[in-house]
Amino acid sequence: MSMFDEILEQVLKAEIALYHARCRLQASTDGEALHDLRIQLRRLRSLLRPLRKIDSVGRLDSAAAAVGNLTVPVRDLEVLINELEQKGYRELAASRRAALRASVERVLQSRALAILFAELDEWPRSFRAERMAGKARNLGKLISKRLDRQVQQLAQALGNPEYDRHKLRILAKHARYMIDAYPRQAAVSQQAVRSLKAVLSALGTWHDLSQWCLKAASERDLQPLLADWQKASISALQDAEAEILRLRLNLGQTTVHEHRVSRDPLLPVPISA
Repeated sequence: MSMFDEILEQVLKAEIALYHARCRLQASTDGEALHDLRIQLRRLRSLLRPLRKIDSVGRLDSAAAAVGNLTVPVRDLEVLINELEQKGYRELAASRRAALRASVERVLQSRALAILFAELDEWPRSFRAERMAGKARNLGKLISKRLDRQVQQLAQALGNPEYDRHKLRILAKHARYMIDAYPRQAAVSQQAVRSLKAVLSALGTWHDLSQWCLKAASERDLQPLLADWQKASISALQDAEAEILRLRLNLGQTTVHEHRVSRDPLLPVPISA
């Protein structure tokens, strides 16, 4: 299968998964539907990110980004509610449930979501037309070049102890999902990939805790949890720093995958930390 066909197939799979997540959100069948919608948006954007200079890809990526941005505060609220329930603060959680449902409904009825699904429906035809016009060539080279740059940016950030850890989390997330999208193009060892996932998990825990601490400053009913969250946040950041060091070392030892996409081969330069 050519790189072009692989991308078409993966975008179609993402579209189906997004439709499924939307149906689950509409029916309120489970508490993971919004999370799964956002995961599929990240996977879709990771597929598209190296090719955004192609017109149809850029339009679809922008549509996906708009929905992603729209759902950030909704997911943050959902995660907070889950935390409150786990800590036994059920009344505080219940008082926020109505706001969560209203926010989900706004997402479902939003123009941004409608535009995304319209772009997804149109995109395969546009992408094929661009290929016929010579605008979608050398896809493997474009992907490898973008992947190399993404991993290099991450390696540089890992080596800077002053680099903002919130921004580092975003960089690591972009790298992780792009590697997942194009594993045969990624000049990253499996050990480094496992370490990258560990960094994301640790930084994700710290990020949630730090956000809850900020919320407690403005939402008085959360203040009984503030001291525990602050203590846990410090511990989570220490754990994240240890994982960051491991990832930096693993990226310095990264190796090129043995198998590459055959239609557009390009061996990226190994990354050094």
